[in-house]
Amino acid sequence: MEQIALDQDRLGALCQQLGAAGAEEVVARALEELTGRLSRCEEAFGAGEWTQLRRNGRAIVAIAEQLGMMLLARVARDLTQALDRGDGTALAAILCRLARVGERSLGALWDLQEPAL
Repeated sequence: MEQIALDQDRLGALCQQLGAAGAEEVVARALEELTGRLSRCEEAFGAGEWTQLRRNGRAIVAIAEQLGMMLLARVARDLTQALDRGDGTALAAILCRLARVGERSLGALWDLQEPAL
């Protein structure tokens, strides 16, 4: 199983920029947005809506990078690369990995102690 690690420097920078309360608000909204985007990726894949899948994958990259979820960002980039190659088999496998890594990354962020944010 892949190790989920959050980039503490990114989270620390977020706290410095926005203060603890502001960072908490941004993280809460980002978690909600990530949850929705991950769900929409699965829906788009099932419906064959490749443009929507790409759009949601790219949004996950941006949000995950902002929150220091570097593995999640990398898997979402892999998703868009599989789309570019037209590799349906890889796409299905990467989508499963995205869901798995996404769930574990969200859990890791939720588990952070409040002072760490």
